Amino acid sequence: MAYPEQFLMPMRQDLTKYGVEETRTPEAVDEALKSETVLMVVNSICGCAAGKARPAIGAALQNQKKPAKISTVFAGGDEAATAHLRGILSEFPPSSPSMFLFKNGKPVFALHRRDIESSDQFSLSLRLKAAFEEHC
Repeated sequence: MAYPEQFLMPMRQDLTKYGVEETRTPEAVDEALKSETVLMVVNSICGCAAGKARPAIGAALQNQKKPAKISTVFAGGDEAATAHLRGILSEFPPSSPSMFLFKNGKPVFALHRRDIESSDQFSLSLRLKAAFEEHC
């Protein structure tokens, strides 16, 4: 069951204020993944998303090199879109929050919840920037 939308709105805005595009349907996920490079974020209501993941994304997007597209699905909000993305990422265990950098439709970099929980926002942003430098 999805969380009530009024609870999710501020957490959605934590990413959209950086220009991250919401992909709220399976079709929108597929469309986003057509870009050459895409950072796909699985947003979450949890504390590590708020205190670490979302701020790290904002900092990483200040990098000169970055993906052509940055998109997000919200676990517990965009249920069909999240399930569709997880189907595409079937070789990875489901994780929220998480971040995946795609290049030409294939995942080339991943940060899972365990990576986010064990890091601070500065370290996470550095890891994202390094992935952008390597793949974008």
